[in-house]
Amino acid sequence: MEKIDVTDSSYSHTSSATWFTCGKESQQNSLVLDTEEKPARRRLVLVPVPAQGHLSLMMQLAETLHLKGFSITVAQTKFNYFSPSDDFTDFQFVTITESLPESAFKNLKPIMFLLKLNKECQVSFKLLLQQDISCVIYNEYMYFVEAAAKEFNLPNVIFSTTNATAFVYRSVFKKLYANNILAPLKDSKGQQDELVPGFHPLRYKDLPTSIFSSLENILQLYKNTVDKRTASSVIINTASCLESSSLSWLQQQLEIPVFPIGPLHMVASDPTSLLEENRNCIEWLNKKKQNSVIFVSLGSLALLEVNEVMETASGLDSSNQHFLWVIRPGSVRGSEWIEHLPEEFSKMVSSRGYIVKWAPQKEVLAHPAVGGFWSHCGWNSTLESIGEGVPMICKPFSTDQKVNARYLECVWRIGIQVEGELDRGAVERAVKRLMVGEEGEEMRKRAICLKERLRASVRDGSSSHNSLDEFIHLMRTL
Repeated sequence: MEKIDVTDSSYSHTSSATWFTCGKESQQNSLVLDTEEKPARRRLVLVPVPAQGHLSLMMQLAETLHLKGFSITVAQTKFNYFSPSDDFTDFQFVTITESLPESAFKNLKPIMFLLKLNKECQVSFKLLLQQDISCVIYNEYMYFVEAAAKEFNLPNVIFSTTNATAFVYRSVFKKLYANNILAPLKDSKGQQDELVPGFHPLRYKDLPTSIFSSLENILQLYKNTVDKRTASSVIINTASCLESSSLSWLQQQLEIPVFPIGPLHMVASDPTSLLEENRNCIEWLNKKKQNSVIFVSLGSLALLEVNEVMETASGLDSSNQHFLWVIRPGSVRGSEWIEHLPEEFSKMVSSRGYIVKWAPQKEVLAHPAVGGFWSHCGWNSTLESIGEGVPMICKPFSTDQKVNARYLECVWRIGIQVEGELDRGAVERAVKRLMVGEEGEEMRKRAICLKERLRASVRDGSSSHNSLDEFIHLMRTL
């Protein structure tokens, strides 16, 4: 009998409002060079979005730039604070003060939270800046940074943690809205399945909208995220082998250098998870045959209803495939974890499933036993899956995840999208299509080919490697 693993009982979330240098508290109030550092080592300030995927990626960038000879300061808010560890002892961490309550993200939902956070942080961030900084690099969704950088005449760079194609669609959102092309989005059925004119293969329902916010609020946020303002360049965690046409479009429209420097997880190696990873699942995978397990993980933000969890469990059980399933604490409405789910849940997952609260995703996807990935299609997860040659079942929830899912299915052709309400029949059919038979095998072959191209892009002399070198050269000349 297989099992539910509850040994990862510590589900960490830490919050801080102090500055850290080399892992120890300091009472300083502004960003200055350490006295022991050499003056020639330029300091970069990095500002991430307070969310697992965005923050992890920013720390990968920080590690990469530090290895290239830069000093690093990470400026964070109290939300999802990344605490310094032994892997980042040379970094400085500082908190941007704001007055939002701890519950703001949950109560406001992502779009409104980001709009409020940008207003809250703009003034306090200016108090952190001094002349010893060479450049500020900020996540596209933390656009308040640019005003402070401009006031201090500091070079600034936009870091896009979504893909280039999603950036393109955010860029044209205002035009689509103004021309009333987005009207079908307000239709609950029918027209949402139609293709958006001029944006093949996206349908209206694939556009990067959110069920948690109005089109007007989304438009306001996107207008800010794609505005280059005084940025000297844009860096994107992608590779030209995946998105050459979107990258060309952005280069032409933005009229500043656009550097595709990804996938960063293939360049940086330090662990960056905010959540404790359960490594016992690797031992479980070691006992399974090649390509016999489907990995199920819907990211760090998605919420499911109890009936959706039960339908998924039933479908996975009926598929007769082994599965490793990440169910994040708090991700099932009305339940802290799985202990309050109906009794039949344990019966359905006990024979072939292994349940954890969080998993070492990159290691899981690299395991030979894993033959498919059921994912929310966040860009980090998408890149990590492509990077290991693992085809995907796509169940996007919001914004750019929907763009990624459509491209996985229709452009890269290594994904199967599950649409509409989750029910056991749809789950079973999707899993069998991917894990059993010729269709899944063909997708696996295409995924392996794409994996080789993606891995080649970060090697010496290849596109992403050269792009990163060009960006580093720019940083040294600012």
